[in-house]
Amino acid sequence: MSLRRFFGFSDGELCRSDAKPCSRLMRHTAGIFSVGGGLGFWVLCRLHYGPRITVPRSFRWAACGAISVGSTSALLVRLFSPECEPQNIAAYDKPKQS
Repeated sequence: MSLRRFFGFSDGELCRSDAKPCSRLMRHTAGIFSVGGGLGFWVLCRLHYGPRITVPRSFRWAACGAISVGSTSALLVRLFSPECEPQNIAAYDKPKQS
């Protein structure tokens, strides 16, 4: 699903063996950005509503920010990260059979 080859950023090379797998990279990025998105949207809610703010409204804004920013950042990692190219997913993201 990676767009790197489409835009000419990739030669089809394999990542180094110590690179993070794509799924773990997406999960870590989404977790970090969901915290930032929640805090950012909470601040935007406080600025938008001012003294009319309520607790459920601020929680709703923070939850929407966390979900939207976290999922968007995970999608961008999936589309543009070299670890998420098909050959690297096949090489490093599969569970090892013993």
